[in-house]
Amino acid sequence: MYFLSIDTRPTTRYPDVWIIVPAFGEAAVIGDVIAGLRSVFTAVVCVDDGSTDDTAAIARRAGAHVVRHPVNLGQGAAIQTGVEFARRQPGARLFATFDADGQHQVADVVRMIERLDSQGLDIVIGTRFAAPEAAAAVPLVKRLVLRAAVLLNPRIRRLGLSDSHNGLRVFNRRVADRLDLTMNGMSHAGEFIALISENGWRVGEEPVEVLYTDYSKSKGQPLLNGVNIMFDGLLRKKMSR
Repeated sequence: MYFLSIDTRPTTRYPDVWIIVPAFGEAAVIGDVIAGLRSVFTAVVCVDDGSTDDTAAIARRAGAHVVRHPVNLGQGAAIQTGVEFARRQPGARLFATFDADGQHQVADVVRMIERLDSQGLDIVIGTRFAAPEAAAAVPLVKRLVLRAAVLLNPRIRRLGLSDSHNGLRVFNRRVADRLDLTMNGMSHAGEFIALISENGWRVGEEPVEVLYTDYSKSKGQPLLNGVNIMFDGLLRKKMSR
């Protein structure tokens, strides 16, 4: 169960696109992240996943709709809550997931929307590995783990994806209406891939820039996340046989 507060201030750009921002303890940066999104997009919903700081209040002041989890449920649950909220809104056609820590770029979302519409895709996932210089910017441990996740998961390889755990995604109403994430933490990314495969959604990748700042790196737990990703890959390898 969650509590809801809505910012009703009118804006006019991209009224049919909803940006979903899962956030936990991001008071230091969430205002700038939301302001950047709101400079381009009409509808932004921030799902505050049980933060104990001012994440929710700052996000709302910056112009986001805010949905709050009373306790921390994990990123997968926050994304699912955001999608459920967004797909209930009149005229919602496209949806995007966007990290709250300042790593993702608004320009990449615009380009991914154009790609989805022009090629008739159901979902576009960002990739950090389309160009050597972009791949080199990914911290070494994270890069090795993400590469291993692709090798361990036959579904990822069959779909032709190189960066399945990228949190920047754009998808259409068909995907949003069927999305039902049940796994939290980083495991939800593997579940997303399974849903793409099982539902036959048309998927593509788009090169994106991910900014690894001191702040975003301090927020992460690379070793723990790496173990989770590897375990998820091994589990799904067995399940997909």
